[in-house]
Amino acid sequence: MDLKKSPKASLEDKKLFFLLIGFVMVLSLIYIGLEWTKSEVTVYDNVNSDFLVEDELDVIQTSQDVTPPPPPPPAPEVVEVLNVVENDKETASIEINTEDDKDKAVVISAPVAPRVIEEEDNVVFQVVETMPSFPGGDMAMMKFMSENIKYPVIAQENGIQGRVICQFVVNKDGSIVDVEVVRSVDPSLDKEAIRMIKSMPNWSPGKQRGKSVRVKYTLPVNFRLQ
Repeated sequence: MDLKKSPKASLEDKKLFFLLIGFVMVLSLIYIGLEWTKSEVTVYDNVNSDFLVEDELDVIQTSQDVTPPPPPPPAPEVVEVLNVVENDKETASIEINTEDDKDKAVVISAPVAPRVIEEEDNVVFQVVETMPSFPGGDMAMMKFMSENIKYPVIAQENGIQGRVICQFVVNKDGSIVDVEVVRSVDPSLDKEAIRMIKSMPNWSPGKQRGKSVRVKYTLPVNFRLQ
C-alpha cells in the first residue's frame, strides 16, 4: 500500500523562504563582526597641515655674467720706405731680333733607322715560331729510322732494350751537329742512336721572325726486341 504525503507537511514550498532567512542572518553576523572592536578610535578635528604638505622650493634660474674676451691688439703699421734714385746712370741696351734669318738654309736630316741587333751564329734557341722538321715530315723520319737502325748484336744477346733520348742542334742550313745522349740505356744502344742521327739528311731549319736560326731538338730512339 502506497503512503501519500500531505501537501501541508511538504517543505518544498518553503525552501526559498528559509534560504532568504539564512542569507540575512549570515550578512548580519558579518556586519556585527566588522563593526565590533575593542580599541577606541580618536578623531582629531584640528590637524596641522604643516606636517602633511612638504615645503615647495622655488627654483629660480640665475643668469651668469659672461665677460667678453678682450679685443686683439692692433696690427703694427707697416711703413713703406721708398728710396728715390736719381736717373743719371746708363744701362746696357739689349737688341732682340724677332725676324727670322732668311739667308740661312734649313737642313732636314733623314730619320735614323733603329739599330737592328742581329743574332749571333752561336745562339741556339729552344723554342721558335717554326720548329725544324725532317724532310717529308714525321712519317718519313720514322721510316728512315726503322730502315737505318742496326740493333747491336751484344744488346740482342743480353736482351737489352729501351728508349735512348738524344738531343742535337739543327743549323741554319739544316745540318745536324752536336749530337748527345741525355738519357742512356746501354753504351751500345747509345752509340747506335748517335750514328743513326748523324746519318740523317739535312732538315728544314727552324725560323724565328722569318729568319733561319739554330734550334736544339730532342728525339727519342726506341730499341725493342721482337
